[in-house]
Parts: sequence; C-alpha cells; structure tokens
Amino acid sequence: MFYKLTLAALLSASLLSSTGCIHAIFSSDPIRRNNQLLNKSEDLRLIQDEWERFWMLDQPSHLTPYRTHGGVI
Repeated sequence: MFYKLTLAALLSASLLSSTGCIHAIFSSDPIRRNNQLLNKSEDLRLIQDEWERFWMLDQPSHLTPYRTHGGVI
C-alpha cells in the first residue's frame, strides 16, 4: 500500500511539475527555430489568400464606377 501511494505521489508530482508540452514544437537551435517560425507565420498568412480564392473574393469587381472595354479595339 505504501509503495502504491509513493508511486502515485511521485507520478502526480512529475506531471504537475512539467510545464508545456512533453515534446517541444520548435527546435532549440536559434537559427533553425527562426526558420520554423517564419514558415509557420507564412503558412498562417497564406490561409487568408486561400480563403479569398475559395470564395472568389480575389476576382476583379465588375461594380466599378468606370466602364472599361474588355475587348480588342
């Protein structure tokens, strides 16, 4: 009984003392971590472009106040 209680106390102390994730998301090397953070932020920036492309918001608007001729003159 004492061993189970001690084991449970050690296990709970080790779980409570750990902060963050068990495995770090980014590298500990500063140069490599900087590249990883740049790639992550670039991916997040591109999500907005993909969203606009999906909903066709990146197309030119035909509601401009000026009439434009689209054909060959």
